Amino acid sequence: MEEEGAGFRHERLDVWKKAIEWAQGICVVSAGFPEAERFGLQAQMRRAAVSVASNIAEGAGRYTAVDFARFMEIAYGSLMETVCQATIALNLGYMNAHDYDRLRTQAETIARMLSALRRSRLSR
Repeated sequence: MEEEGAGFRHERLDVWKKAIEWAQGICVVSAGFPEAERFGLQAQMRRAAVSVASNIAEGAGRYTAVDFARFMEIAYGSLMETVCQATIALNLGYMNAHDYDRLRTQAETIARMLSALRRSRLSR
């Protein structure tokens, strides 16, 4: 059980905060995609990006290190899925290189943080 006023466990994780910012960035950039992609690439990217932060939150709510690590792996997979989709969007001209580079750099930071967090929990 959480302490009164302490917030949820995931809200104290820097990686979750970065994943929230990153998902918001994906939503903003993908808003400029063609209307034909509204239920295609745009929706898929948004779901995968939101899944990163969601899985971090769900993992932080688990009590065993193994469960926590598994959700960090799922978050990492969703991160890679979104990076792949961003590459496709860039290649199709739906996203400019500046936005792509910024989002990719953020994704690299989140990936390193997820890996470190997973390793640290499993080594306890």
